[in-house]
Amino acid sequence: MDTTNKTTASTSRLDRRDLMKLTSAGVVTLAAASLFNLSIAKAQSMTADWDKTFPKSDKVDHRKVTFRNRYGITLSGDLYLPKSRPDSRLAALAVGGPFGAVKEQSSGLYAQTMAERGFVALAFDASFTGESGGEPRNVASPDINTEDFSAAVDFLGLHPSVDRERIGVIGICGWGGMALNAVAVDKRVKAVVASTMYDMTRVMSKGYNDSVTLEQRTQTLEQLSRQRWEDAAKGSPAYQPPYNDLKGGEAQFLVDYHDYYRTPRGYHARAVNSGHSWTRTTPLSFMNMPLLTYIKEISPRPVLLIHGEKAHSRYFSETAYAAAAEPKELMIIPGASHVDLYDKLDVIPFDKLASFFGQHLAA
Repeated sequence: MDTTNKTTASTSRLDRRDLMKLTSAGVVTLAAASLFNLSIAKAQSMTADWDKTFPKSDKVDHRKVTFRNRYGITLSGDLYLPKSRPDSRLAALAVGGPFGAVKEQSSGLYAQTMAERGFVALAFDASFTGESGGEPRNVASPDINTEDFSAAVDFLGLHPSVDRERIGVIGICGWGGMALNAVAVDKRVKAVVASTMYDMTRVMSKGYNDSVTLEQRTQTLEQLSRQRWEDAAKGSPAYQPPYNDLKGGEAQFLVDYHDYYRTPRGYHARAVNSGHSWTRTTPLSFMNMPLLTYIKEISPRPVLLIHGEKAHSRYFSETAYAAAAEPKELMIIPGASHVDLYDKLDVIPFDKLASFFGQHLAA
């Protein structure tokens, strides 16, 4: 595996039709005490059965938890702890993503697998999605979703099994960019991994491969701005068309999204990407708020970027790698696509993740 050198992406340029179909990992460009309160009543109202898209491990203990972010939104999480764990406090990981997914999908798989390797790991639903609170439903925000990561760090730092000075973050897909943004400002986090990342602010404002012109961007903002009047008059937001329906002729990465989110492989009824959609005006704040402005300020804490060699999104990690300060590493997985890093245990480099966090979250 190429684990150190920046490489050149050969991602194809998408036409306007494909851009308007931007789904799943990217929304259409057009269209201690109180903090550690587990909110038992809320937790009991959440799904108690094992409803993940991956098998339950007999090597970990799993608990449903809730916690609140700085905006007062109650977030729902799945906490995974090693079943055979010492009495001493452990290193911990907050895991989020992909964008439009729920904790029962990829982030839960990452969290459970890292718990098998000795970490306390928390996978959580973003504000306004899944079992987390917030109204209206299925809206995203670069500010609030960045805060969601820090709220997860709040929770972990107050947990009796966690050494609060040994907390890391994993962001998957669109939450890779959120993770980098959160860690830049949240100095409690000691190491960060972005796996198969998207920069959601970049793709929403500029399209894939920065292909949107100023004229197209202006037209999109005009339409979204006027949509606000319609939503305000109606008293509720309009939503984009359901994601990941295939009609034929889609780019391969859209087919890949469908094969994950709309088939038994990764389908989950609460996931935005599994046949639901974001609000029509969700792109507005993303189009005006670059996520990676302060990526250099993660240093001197380490950054690991992981991406598939054949991923259409690979250039996001390459750009982030170029912008980040040392210590940093870009790991390219030979032959892997974007979605391969969601759930394929023979592709996701869990040995690398374990060694990276083992080194940088050492006692």
